[in-house]
Amino acid sequence: MQYLLQIYMNGTTNERWEQLSEQERSALTDEYMAIMREPDVLGGAQLQPTTTATTVRVDDGKTLCTDGPFAETKETLGGYYLVEADDIERAIEVASRIPAARMGGSIEVRPLVGS
Repeated sequence: MQYLLQIYMNGTTNERWEQLSEQERSALTDEYMAIMREPDVLGGAQLQPTTTATTVRVDDGKTLCTDGPFAETKETLGGYYLVEADDIERAIEVASRIPAARMGGSIEVRPLVGS
């Protein structure tokens, strides 16, 4: 089964990142890259900040675009991994190693439909 591990960050996560030394940031980046190299990780990426987002809606056949995210929220989606796992326990094990989870963020583990 495939699981999407969605990495949510908040103000605390960002503050902690900013307080790290360059060496500490590099070590965390290495952790993210190590997860990416796991054989059951099919892909993943970091997202640009929400300030770069465009929200698209279609109303009465007309496409409407607005800058930024639609919902006001304390947490923003910062990236993801796509994992092939035999069960949710394995997906949770991978999620628990994502640095954002211990820096004030959260990881949403969600199975894909039909996988």
